[in-house]
Amino acid sequence: MNVALLPKSVFRLTIPFPSLSPLNLKWVSSFSFKTPQILDNPKDHIIAFFNSVRNQSYNPTRSDNCSDHGFALVSALKCCSSLLAIVQGQQIHCLILKSGFYSNIFIQNSLINMYAKCGQITDAKIIFDLCSRLDSVSCNIMIAGYVKSGDLDNARQLFDVMPERGCVAYTTMIMGLAKNGRWGEAVDVFKDMRLVGVAPNEVTMASVISSYSHLGGIWDGRVLHALIAKSGLEVFVLVSTNLLHIYCICASLADARRLLNEMHEKNIVSWNVMLNGYSKAGFVDSARDLFERIPERDVVTWGTMIDAYLQMDGLSEALMLYCAMLRTGLGPNDVMIVDLVSACGQVMAICEGQQLHAAIVKTGFDCLDFIQSTIIHFYAACHKIDLACLQFELASKDHLTSWNALMAGFIRNGMIERAGKIFKEMPERDVFSWSSMISGYSQSAQPTMALELFHDMMAAGVQPNEITMVSVISAIASLGTLKEGVWAHEFIKSNSIPLNDNLGAALIDMYAKCGSVSSALEVFNQIQDRTSSVSPWNAIICGLAIHGHANLSLKIFMDLQRVNIEPNSITFIGVLTACCHGGLVEAGKGYFKIMKNLYKIDPNIKHFGCMVDLLGRAGQLQEAEEMIRSMPMKADVVIWGTLLAACRTHGNAEIGARAADSLVRLDASHGASRVLLSNLYADAEKWEDAFLARRSLPGQTMTRLPGCSGVV
Repeated sequence: MNVALLPKSVFRLTIPFPSLSPLNLKWVSSFSFKTPQILDNPKDHIIAFFNSVRNQSYNPTRSDNCSDHGFALVSALKCCSSLLAIVQGQQIHCLILKSGFYSNIFIQNSLINMYAKCGQITDAKIIFDLCSRLDSVSCNIMIAGYVKSGDLDNARQLFDVMPERGCVAYTTMIMGLAKNGRWGEAVDVFKDMRLVGVAPNEVTMASVISSYSHLGGIWDGRVLHALIAKSGLEVFVLVSTNLLHIYCICASLADARRLLNEMHEKNIVSWNVMLNGYSKAGFVDSARDLFERIPERDVVTWGTMIDAYLQMDGLSEALMLYCAMLRTGLGPNDVMIVDLVSACGQVMAICEGQQLHAAIVKTGFDCLDFIQSTIIHFYAACHKIDLACLQFELASKDHLTSWNALMAGFIRNGMIERAGKIFKEMPERDVFSWSSMISGYSQSAQPTMALELFHDMMAAGVQPNEITMVSVISAIASLGTLKEGVWAHEFIKSNSIPLNDNLGAALIDMYAKCGSVSSALEVFNQIQDRTSSVSPWNAIICGLAIHGHANLSLKIFMDLQRVNIEPNSITFIGVLTACCHGGLVEAGKGYFKIMKNLYKIDPNIKHFGCMVDLLGRAGQLQEAEEMIRSMPMKADVVIWGTLLAACRTHGNAEIGARAADSLVRLDASHGASRVLLSNLYADAEKWEDAFLARRSLPGQTMTRLPGCSGVV
């Protein structure tokens, strides 16, 4: 019920004010301001006001008291606003109605402000609607109230009809839109502000820069910088720091550093923004140099520098910096702890991780659910699954993240049955729970189980996301069922699931493995211009190479070289495979060289295997054998078997014999190598050698791998 419509006597001078005691009052006075008093605490204004009313030391009909009483009411309402003291504000509202001060525009605005600040926007609206005319101050207060309550539509509607829009109105509207993610609208309001000639202030520009940081690029940042310099607002640290931020997120670190050096005033936020810019860009040395120059560091400063090292796999440097921070007397925050423990799990640094676990217990961070799940994940990543289970038992069973972490830990350690048991015991399941279990079945060569669980997920009413669909598509690729793959692709489209790089790569790989190269190319062409990683490129390059489309595969690789995406080791496996199937020996040799010399990628055993296959198919068997001998790692059965098969194709019994001997030394039960060598001798009409190779088979325990077919 609206207080404004009930002027009954609900005013009681004895209603207690939160945490206020009359014994602690600094002064009590009437409303006479002839000898002004200074009150240190806003609560004292309200106490003094109520005591004055209780003492009845005023007469509202006297002209000398009216002005003083009005000022006192405004002051008391302002204090109620700052303290969110809605009950005391309602009492003052009743007194205003009884004493005849309601028509005072200053008091009306104070009432609107009090109700708006206390979250009573409906009551504020009623008082606002009772005003005889639209007042710009009243409108500004109501717009601020709407913005605070998140009602941006009503705020914008009032903003559009208010009689005069000044800097305060524009700034409030821009701030509200920017804070609620409506950055485009915020920019439009700013443009209108500039068009009508209203000059922005430092708060306006801070919100405008924040909006442009989500929408624009480096040129927008530079235009804003010029406007700020022209208006003289660069002296405000808030404006300069926000401008620094937009330069950093646009990766224009040179401009950002120049601005930081020119700033008249720097606070810790300014230093941290620049430090974070270097960290996110991977410029660890520049970040450390800046870190050493920061006069006073807070926990965010230390955390940003530690994160910079962790991003570059510098765990030891990060831990040394963490210890240095502790020596300064600062303690870690939860974000820093999670980053460090997660990094320890990635490199299986069990000792360091356990020390951090001890620090977590000492600081009390173990009560946080995401910290508990991080510890479970750490132990599982270090293959200490028993300790992960122990931490799960100690953690709260009400936290779904702990269940998910333990289930993911079992999957990581190949314990798919125990993961399935945890999945069934979970009190509730979210999309991560379902996605992890589906991924586990897909990765453990149980694609049928993965697809069955996916259908159970949809029956349970849980909407899959792009992570879920990557595992589903991978399972379909393993089965080679094109019909299922087409259905899954249509499901992604109809449910508006974002087609990110990983999902796009999975679709391309699935279509290629199911034999539909044209569909794979169609998907790649759809996402090519918006890819940000090399995964989709790898999928199409390898898919085309396997199907013998060597020239098209290499053409796409050349397209990749023209975009701002670096190829990786998988890319070159596809490229070398394309050269193998296309018989492009010289091209293959060239790509093998630039992989090391240009892209700084050390070839692994799969790259050497591709080169041996390439040289073997071309009959360059001696060069292939020399490459095997010069490999930095020991050749495996696949590489020697590839060379042996090439020797039979080209009839080179000498090199074939050495390849067969190497195979036997690696795997004495490898019967296929002896059969292949025997056939090689037979083709060369070396019957005695062929007989000896065959005769050695019955005396040894040989194994023959069973064949299988996906054709039904």
